[in-house]
Amino acid sequence: MNAYDKPRIDRLRERALKPAVSYDEFYSFFNAAYLERYGNPSFKCRLAEAVREAYSRWTVDIEPGELIVGRPASSPHTPEEEERFRRANEAARFSHCAVGQDSHMAIDYPRLLSLGTSGIRALIDRHIAALDPDDPRSVRKEDFYRAAKICLEGVEILSKRYADRADELAETEPDPTQREEYRTIAEICRKVPLHPAETFREAAQSAAFVTYALSVKPLRPSLLQFQLGHPDRWLAPYYERDKAAGILTDGEAQTLIDCLCVQINRRVPNGLSCGLMVGGSLADGTTVSNPLTRMFLEAIRQVGLVYPSVGLCVTEDTPEEDLDLALEILAEGHSHPALFGDATIRRGLSHYGLTAEESAEYIHSTCVEITPVGCSNVWVASPYMNLPGELLAVFPSCDTDAPATMEDFVGRYFGRVAGLIRENCRRESLYRYERAKYCADPLLSCFVRDCLERGVDIEEGGARYNWIMPSFVGVANAADALYAIRTLIYERHETTFADWKQALDTDYRDDPALLARIRSLPKYGSDDRSPDSPDAYVKTIADFLASECEKHRVPLTDGDGERSGRLIPSLFCWIMHDHFGRSTGATPDGRHAGFPLGDGSGPAQGREACGPTASVLSSTSWEHWPFIGGVAVNMKFSKSLFTPDSLPVMKSIVKTYLARGGFEMQINVTDRETLERARIRPEEYEDLIVRIGGYSDYFTRLSPTMQEEVILRTEHGI
Repeated sequence: MNAYDKPRIDRLRERALKPAVSYDEFYSFFNAAYLERYGNPSFKCRLAEAVREAYSRWTVDIEPGELIVGRPASSPHTPEEEERFRRANEAARFSHCAVGQDSHMAIDYPRLLSLGTSGIRALIDRHIAALDPDDPRSVRKEDFYRAAKICLEGVEILSKRYADRADELAETEPDPTQREEYRTIAEICRKVPLHPAETFREAAQSAAFVTYALSVKPLRPSLLQFQLGHPDRWLAPYYERDKAAGILTDGEAQTLIDCLCVQINRRVPNGLSCGLMVGGSLADGTTVSNPLTRMFLEAIRQVGLVYPSVGLCVTEDTPEEDLDLALEILAEGHSHPALFGDATIRRGLSHYGLTAEESAEYIHSTCVEITPVGCSNVWVASPYMNLPGELLAVFPSCDTDAPATMEDFVGRYFGRVAGLIRENCRRESLYRYERAKYCADPLLSCFVRDCLERGVDIEEGGARYNWIMPSFVGVANAADALYAIRTLIYERHETTFADWKQALDTDYRDDPALLARIRSLPKYGSDDRSPDSPDAYVKTIADFLASECEKHRVPLTDGDGERSGRLIPSLFCWIMHDHFGRSTGATPDGRHAGFPLGDGSGPAQGREACGPTASVLSSTSWEHWPFIGGVAVNMKFSKSLFTPDSLPVMKSIVKTYLARGGFEMQINVTDRETLERARIRPEEYEDLIVRIGGYSDYFTRLSPTMQEEVILRTEHGI
């Protein structure tokens, strides 16, 4: 195989669209083994032994054509198996710790690839040998180290079982080409991840396999999706070495990359996400751009599936070739790549204490949340907070005790939001404390600095950076509402809080005239630079949220003394704009009860009346860099108008956004007619992908209200 193998990728792609992903089998094996070891006095070693046992029994599945292996079995479980899984999982439910966030991170892939699991076990042995027997912390550290070694042994067992299965398949395979592929898989799986990777394919397989092994969380009823970091960096040495040795062509490299991307779709359940980033800059500011950068972008086009979520980190020196390719792919209707402002993100990370080397290595942790690669345990979107909901909560008090000025009203509103932030920070800190007591993840700790160096599990605060990132939803609705209140109550005196509250209670049915006046007012997204405009209120809200979060710290107790993490804000929504919208009544910006809130941090749906340039200027009229937890600006362009001739205009819009400090832009190029047809005939559009509030999903798998929200977004011409 020297050329790109499109028929192979097409076959694998078709399979990836069909089966549902289930990890119930692993959890049934783990839970049964965990309960059987109840007498083990070491909680961490008991957990690790149960993980190793589950890895030794988990079904190994390899299908013809796969070059990268490691995923749940694709064959459906029988009713008897499902019942067995249910009983085992129910029996262990009492031991689960269901609070808090997981994954949303990338591990230290260079450590894995350079050492292998055997090298990491040797590193752990050196840490054990260096323990001071007179230090009371040494007992706890040794317990953690032994649990980590047991988990690594489990990964090695699972990899060997894949090798054995490939050998078995080779014995009975009549096709000589497929038989040789099975034998190659067996050879690679006996080498990695046990040993350091030496070739491009070995590196890709080792990374994919360990990421798959990490997809399950002991004692947590959740499925974890770890990101691949910057593979155009950690795969580059292997690519260059193999190319120089004449054992790898670009066609073969592209095929392996596409196989890796398809495999992600075979192991990520619907509704979750898994991503990778390319481009960006190194510690010294040098822009990253190489053939792998473009191959991972090409994989979006070749694979055409929802995962991985690819982000292109754009610098001032990003080659035109890279940006042009990204825009061409978007113009074809793909929802990737998202475009990230490297300078803005690195500025924010530096503000929060990262070194130049660390700030260069970041990942969008499924949607747009930024976390440091290989050295962090960040709870993203923890929790989501409803900004328009808090605004509505202020109205009852204004009915009988109306604020004298608009400034008084804003102060009352911000007081409620500040209280919500304070309470949620306290709650999330409590969750971290509970997780430290009742959870552990020795395997993940092996790949996150500085867990092994400290001898502290990641759940106990062993990572170098431990942050909580609350996300604030509906900022556009809140800003438009504040502007409407200022204009109609405090400036024009056309209504009162009491009358407005009555209109809200009836979803404006009893006061359509008020609704009409609200909808005639300027909205966020019109590039209005006056001091009391909707744009100005977005800046006021953003500045308040950033300063309020700065006041709080997340206490951590890692056994080496007291440390604290940061509270870092976000302005994106995932699917929570729909969830909050369903439970939020009519709002003062003219939004009807039950309708989704504005998605991300751009203008609310249907309010970009002044075109894409005005929308971009409004969306960058406030500072994005403090919101390292994620900023998402969604733009939808008409497919009929998005032609090769329009790409320079689109590039200009993107560059303007990023040059003005824009954090992230995601682009949908489609048309209303296609979306309407997909809603009516979903079976014909099962691979139609759209960008939501920071992540991508199959349009036909969205809820009816989410489908409607996507359709109603403003469709720009170029």
